[in-house]
Amino acid sequence: MNPKAKPNLKAIELLVLDVDGVLTDGRVFIHSDGTESKGFSILDGHGIRMWQRAGLRIALLSGRASEATARRARELEIAHVIQGAKFKLPALKELLESLGLMPEQAAYVGDDVMDLPIVRYVGLGVAVANAVDEIKAHADYVTIRRGGEGAVREVIEYILKGSGRWASLMERYLS
Repeated sequence: MNPKAKPNLKAIELLVLDVDGVLTDGRVFIHSDGTESKGFSILDGHGIRMWQRAGLRIALLSGRASEATARRARELEIAHVIQGAKFKLPALKELLESLGLMPEQAAYVGDDVMDLPIVRYVGLGVAVANAVDEIKAHADYVTIRRGGEGAVREVIEYILKGSGRWASLMERYLS
């Protein structure tokens, strides 16, 4: 097995996120009327806004289709939302092709075995703290925070700081 080279954080232009277990804690609440709800972290939401202000792209890639996910994506103005993807790697490859990007220019955050092909394929594969062991074993980075509890924000800060993009984003908060 050839281990992956150390990720080039400066090359990352696209952050792709699984939803359930990454942007949420993985729980889905089904209400008696058939609707569902999920909890999303405000820390993650602000991190996504910072990522966008840095001129970088973001996408959601979920195996489940959910109106709650679609609504959160609209709130955060996430242009690329792929839901109901039973096989995620082909969906990611299609997205990369449509954006004119190479795998090395993408980071992916996942938590379960269906995310494994992508974690191994992209330039930076990330597992959240509560991910299954198989994902953690193949990830380039494992978060300290759990999914739904600021893990996405942690990844965003890791990439932005590691690529030299963080300081200019902080100027608006320090002036």
